[in-house]
Amino acid sequence: MSKSRYDLEEIIDLEKWEKLQDSLSLVTQMAILTVDYKGVPVTKHSYCQPFCQGVRQDSHLSPYCQKCDARAGIEAVRQNKPYIYLCHFNIIDIAIPIIIDNQYLGAIMAGQLKLRESDAPMLEQIVSRPPNVESNRKFKELEGDYDALPVLSYDEVTKCVELLLQLSTYIVEEAIQKHTTIDLYKKVLTSNMEAYNESDRAVRSIQSMQQELSGALIDTKLKNGAGRFVSSNAVLQPAFDYIFAHKHENFTLKEMAKLCHISPSYFSRIFTKETGENFSVFIARLKIEWAKQLLESTDSPIHQVSDDLGFCDTGYFIKTFKKFEHLTPAVYRNMYAGPSAK
Repeated sequence: MSKSRYDLEEIIDLEKWEKLQDSLSLVTQMAILTVDYKGVPVTKHSYCQPFCQGVRQDSHLSPYCQKCDARAGIEAVRQNKPYIYLCHFNIIDIAIPIIIDNQYLGAIMAGQLKLRESDAPMLEQIVSRPPNVESNRKFKELEGDYDALPVLSYDEVTKCVELLLQLSTYIVEEAIQKHTTIDLYKKVLTSNMEAYNESDRAVRSIQSMQQELSGALIDTKLKNGAGRFVSSNAVLQPAFDYIFAHKHENFTLKEMAKLCHISPSYFSRIFTKETGENFSVFIARLKIEWAKQLLESTDSPIHQVSDDLGFCDTGYFIKTFKKFEHLTPAVYRNMYAGPSAK
């Protein structure tokens, strides 16, 4: 049996399982404990019988109980089915393995009862304990609790074992299916997020290219159009003519649409198609291109350049310049201005 890929504590709600375990213990009259594939308890003991409590608390006898648990778990895994046996006090105990897809996940340890003599089959006493004075003394102390242990027929025991086996297998299978579904959903989300990020990067790349093309378009118009932007759409030409003739003003889309005798929404749509950018971004970029020309060809102070191009204040001008050029107007002038402007 290979080591489990799953962890019982992760795939099932142990708090709910403990409540169910308590109910099953009442119905079957068996004490029940659930352990993981290492034999480590993952639940509390449901209704441990007073006799077994006393034995397990005794330092001389508890090691025998631990040996019973360990060997029974191994035997249940080896046989790949519930293992019914006798403990060192000849009490009936059961190890019910939880096995899913040939993976041993853990076991339900049940029992702490006696069989009716007439129903008792030949069961293996998995651990023998040599009699001694200390053991006998302890048994004498707990003899009343021993006599009070639940008594079932072997047929009743096997029916209870089958119930526990079927129920635990069903619950764990459902939990694993849910666990697997959640994992698959997470993988799909991760895959979609990666695709989204890739798409977002592509969009950003396109936007960057559009900005570069728009800048190149403005630069070309400025150099080859004798200071005039010649639009491929004649409807927009009045707006461009006005903008280029009034560099010191601030323009609104609504005003330019009115100048072209079209609605603002239609103006916005065809303007973006013409320039590759919306109106406000294009105007800001255009003013920065004009600012670069002034910085390269004149020795006008930065605040004067800002005023000449209609910026509300020098600070905003510098901020806008850095947004497009990634450096300040002063640094740009030092890097690119001709001798007369220095």
